[in-house]
Amino acid sequence: MNYMINNIVAIQGNHPSTLNPVTDTSVFLANEIQNKKYNIFYYDPKKISIINSKVIAEGFFIKFDYSKKKFFKILKKQTLDLTKCKFILIRQDPPFNLEYISTTYILDKIKKKVKIINNPTSIRNISEKLYSAKYQKYMPKTIFTQNISEIKKFIQKNKKVILKPIHSYSGNDIYLLKKYDAKLINKFIKKHDHVMCQKFLPKISKGDKRVFIINGKVCGAISRVPKLGSFLSNMSKGAKPINIKLSKIENKISRLIAKDLKKENIFFAGIDFIDQKLNGDINVTSPTGLKTLYDLSGKNLAEVFWKELKA
Repeated sequence: MNYMINNIVAIQGNHPSTLNPVTDTSVFLANEIQNKKYNIFYYDPKKISIINSKVIAEGFFIKFDYSKKKFFKILKKQTLDLTKCKFILIRQDPPFNLEYISTTYILDKIKKKVKIINNPTSIRNISEKLYSAKYQKYMPKTIFTQNISEIKKFIQKNKKVILKPIHSYSGNDIYLLKKYDAKLINKFIKKHDHVMCQKFLPKISKGDKRVFIINGKVCGAISRVPKLGSFLSNMSKGAKPINIKLSKIENKISRLIAKDLKKENIFFAGIDFIDQKLNGDINVTSPTGLKTLYDLSGKNLAEVFWKELKA
């Protein structure tokens, strides 16, 4: 196989063996671009380095195939100078920890030579939950703090609240509190530092809405309905996806955020609504849901993604 310069798409992500091809957006994007005769190079974030002033990664060329039970085949292991790529997709899961931040600084060195999605500086600058604070008039009542007394007052005033870490993901470590629990909250803050505390919206039982933003455009959306008895809308927590349309106000807010994200050099993002209110998650690290949207509606946003990049 001829791995030509500018004919390579690199994916920085979790090993393919850990991915679910039925729902995974990274696999969906890779499958689309390999059909355009690009070669896919895959590497773990731990395997990126700066050696002799070059940004290199130890990884492998890979081929995806939805028709086979084992949906990927490793073609060739290689250490690659990442400037030989046309595109690099940053697709590893959070948490957004020091290792994640380090990879963005390394990739900063080559962002003028290679198109990186999303821009590593922009990923670093946009805290996915804290960034939503600029849109608080469109959100349920929300505070960002590690002040115990402020959390206590917030719970007493709003009765039912959601407590979640600022830097978590996939519905992990999220609590629904119906009263102040000093022991739990102290332990939670000791583990997570600043947290997000938000008034609970009971209509989550009917589902949230995940909106897909590509290159400053609102491109589609799905709803995710929590399983019975749960308030978590993450599909990894058992939520069921359904096809939906955005309301007028949801579309307005989405277009506003899409415009702002484009100014921040964010190409691909996902934002979430509950009961027509922005819930505070603006996902710029590794947005998911494109394969699910395709399966529900036939709308192929992987094709839109690469078309917007002029691949």
